[in-house]
Amino acid sequence: MQLSPLSQVGQRLFAWQMSKMTDADERTIELKHHPSCANLAQLRQTLVGQLQGRVVEIGAGAGANFRYYPQDIEWIGVEPNPFMQQYLEQEAEEQGLQVERIETCGAESIAVADHSVDAVVSTHVLCSVSDPDRVFEEIQRILKPQGQFVFLEHVAADANTWTHRLQNGLNPVWKRVFDGCHLNRTTGEAIAQAGFTDIQLQEFELNVPIVSPHVAGVAHTPAS
Repeated sequence: MQLSPLSQVGQRLFAWQMSKMTDADERTIELKHHPSCANLAQLRQTLVGQLQGRVVEIGAGAGANFRYYPQDIEWIGVEPNPFMQQYLEQEAEEQGLQVERIETCGAESIAVADHSVDAVVSTHVLCSVSDPDRVFEEIQRILKPQGQFVFLEHVAADANTWTHRLQNGLNPVWKRVFDGCHLNRTTGEAIAQAGFTDIQLQEFELNVPIVSPHVAGVAHTPAS
């Protein structure tokens, strides 16, 4: 599908913004109520720093995870914004990461063979996909038995809080401004109901208004 000139400008601007966020020192972004990590850099390192083999990252953005990956993995990117690719390639070269390829597509239809990857990574992505259930099906399709689904996502606040009411009120405008991002998705619950096994999930908060709380962890596909 051909993008309109206005859509192209929006996607170019969003890609540039993401590239600038990749340069941020995530050691300064503190976590609240996380049992083992003090800041966002430590959390990303814990989540992706021990991965091995073939890794698919959905919604790869501008490569915020690249500095935390082991350099010997085989990385495949899934990123629907075509203007992200130059930033991904630049960041991969800077970090010495081996890129197998970058697919310009959504996570609802991933051009990767069945049961062929060791891990799928999603960080701040499931808030903006059009069909989360379909994405979970694709993740389970491409993962090997007992493969890892690694996630870091912001989720809706508790229903009886002012933050939740504010998220619901802002959500229609927020989606337009931030490339389809939903403030009020219950992604942790969706992961728990998606058919994964051995789900290890932590709830915590970032010192960021509105886009909080968060969930992070690892889930696995069944052994057979």
